[in-house]
Amino acid sequence: GQLVESGGGLVQPGGSLRLSCAASGFTFRWYVMSWYRQTPGKQRELVARMFSSYGRTEYADSVLGRFTISRDNAKNTVYLQMNSLKPEDTAVYYCKANRPLTSSNYWGQGTQVTVSS
Repeated sequence: GQLVESGGGLVQPGGSLRLSCAASGFTFRWYVMSWYRQTPGKQRELVARMFSSYGRTEYADSVLGRFTISRDNAKNTVYLQMNSLKPEDTAVYYCKANRPLTSSNYWGQGTQVTVSS
């Protein structure tokens, strides 16, 4: 399987970006889809995840109310809409797919998001 992120870039504080993650090579609807982020010297942290069944979502406290995760199972794609961006949101953002109750998981290559004036 493969995950390819896109949509990162440079944005001013208060601005918005939408990240996309296109999946291939596995049955997308069976997988929980997540977004993580990482800055130099820090551990990768969970930003948001979305379960396929019933569309249940979870968010890190730091992004709650500003970020929205969504998925389109017909397009095998997961999105992260990021609004009201702050400099502390600057990081490399990674997409992850994992199938519950199995060891099957995939990571994307990451996309850089920089929030700066």
